[in-house]
Amino acid sequence: MQEILFAIFFLAIGFVLLIKGADFFVDGSSAVAKLLRVPPIIIGLTVVAMGTSLPELAVSVTAAMSGNNALAVSNVVGSNIFNLMVVCGMCAVFTPLAIQRDSLTKEFPFSIFCGVLLLALGYAGMVVGFLDGVVLLALFAVYMIVMVRTALKARAGGNTSVAAEEAAMAQDIRPLPLWECILFIAGGLVAIKFGGDFVVDGATTVAAALGLSQNLIGLTIVAVGTSLPELVTSIVAARKKELDMALGNVIGSNIFNILLILGLAAVISPVTFIFENMIDIVLLTAMSLLVWIFGWTRQRLCRTEGMVMLAIYAVYLVYICIR
Repeated sequence: MQEILFAIFFLAIGFVLLIKGADFFVDGSSAVAKLLRVPPIIIGLTVVAMGTSLPELAVSVTAAMSGNNALAVSNVVGSNIFNLMVVCGMCAVFTPLAIQRDSLTKEFPFSIFCGVLLLALGYAGMVVGFLDGVVLLALFAVYMIVMVRTALKARAGGNTSVAAEEAAMAQDIRPLPLWECILFIAGGLVAIKFGGDFVVDGATTVAAALGLSQNLIGLTIVAVGTSLPELVTSIVAARKKELDMALGNVIGSNIFNILLILGLAAVISPVTFIFENMIDIVLLTAMSLLVWIFGWTRQRLCRTEGMVMLAIYAVYLVYICIR
C-alpha cells in the first residue's frame, strides 16, 4: 500500500512538473522569438501550439526510451479521445462552439486522416518502426509549413481576424531579458524531463501494484493528466468567447500528438501495438467522425451535443475498465 501511495505522489509531482515546465518553456521560447522579431502569429502556431502537447511528448518519449511502449501509444490515443470528447464537450456545455468552415474542410479531416494512417501503420505489422516514424515526422513538417504559409498569406491579405489574433498574441507574449529567457527555457526543459520520468515510473508502479495493464493506465490517468493544459486552455478560451481558439487548440493538439509525438517515439524505439490499441484508434476515428458530423449540422457544437460527447466518454471509460 505504501508503494502505491509513493507512486501516486510521484505521479502527481510529475504532472505538476510537466504542466509548469511546459508553461516556462513556452514563455521563454515566445520571448526569444519576440526578441528575434518573429511575427506573433508564427509563434502562436509553433511554440505556443506545441506547448500544450509537451506533457504528452515527454511521457511518450520517456516511455519509448524505457521500453514501456504500451504507455507511449495509449497516452497519445487516450489524450486525443479526452481532448475531443471531454475538452470540446465541456467547452460546448459552457457555450456553443462556432466552427470555421476551414476547420471543417481542412484541419478536422486531416486529424481524422492522421488517426486512420496510424491505424494502417500499426495494423501492417503491429509495430510502428523507424521508417514509419520518419513518415509521421515528415507529414508533421509539411503540416507546419502549410499552416505557417496559410497564416502569413492571410496576414498579408489583410485578414481582420488574423490581425486581431496576432495583436492578442503580441499582448500575451511577455518581454523578458535574454538571460531570463534562457533560464525559463532551461528550467522548463529540466522540469519536463523529470516530470516525464516521474509520470512513467509512477504509472508503471501503480499498474503493476494494482494488477492493471499499462495500456489502461495510459488511457485513463496518464492521458487525463497530460491533457490538463489543453483542458484549461480551451475552457478559458471558451469562457472568453474565443471559440475558434478553443476548438482549434484541440484539433491542432490531436494532430501534433499523432504525427510529432508518436513519430519521435517510433524513431527512438519501435513502438509495439497491441490489439486494444487498434480498437481504441478505431473508436477515436469513430468519435472524430461523430464530432465532425455535429460540426457540419450548424457549423457549431451546441450544449446538447457537448453533453452527448461527455456521455460517450463516460461509456468509453466503463468499457476500457471492464474489457
